[in-house]
Amino acid sequence: MTTDTAQGIEEETPGASSAPSSEEPAASPPPSEPRFILYLDGPEYTHNLRQLTLWTHHVLLPVYGREITSAAPWCSRWWEHQEAVAQLHGLWLAWADLTGPDSPLSGPANWHRDHLGPVMQSLRDPMGPFAGCKPGSHRAKEAPPVDILDPFGPPPPPPPPPGPPR
Repeated sequence: MTTDTAQGIEEETPGASSAPSSEEPAASPPPSEPRFILYLDGPEYTHNLRQLTLWTHHVLLPVYGREITSAAPWCSRWWEHQEAVAQLHGLWLAWADLTGPDSPLSGPANWHRDHLGPVMQSLRDPMGPFAGCKPGSHRAKEAPPVDILDPFGPPPPPPPPPGPPR
């Protein structure tokens, strides 16, 4: 059996069967709350990224995507930019929370005002995560350099003494 999620994506309902059962169904645990994508890995990360991609390509971009310019860049391989994945995932979670069937009537307006505008402005900023990307041309970003990975941890061991001359 399939169900529509708050995100508008159809999902398989695990263990669902269309055949009626004469037995009383076993109590199943309540569904877990969605977790932020940066806390996920493996198949759970992949599943969430796919769901995010479907929402981004079928809802967000067709409705809210604007022309790409040097002042408002977009990368066609946005999923390769971790900052974009994180921001879009947060936007998607807010979408689910504010536009679902149990949401207040003002939910969509709040989503537009509080979430859509700031996230799209941040993503499409000329100095944002897509800086340097152009239509059909992805440019990977380098992380800023860090002199010491753990400045508050124990000091690194001293280098070994030089060996005998050869």
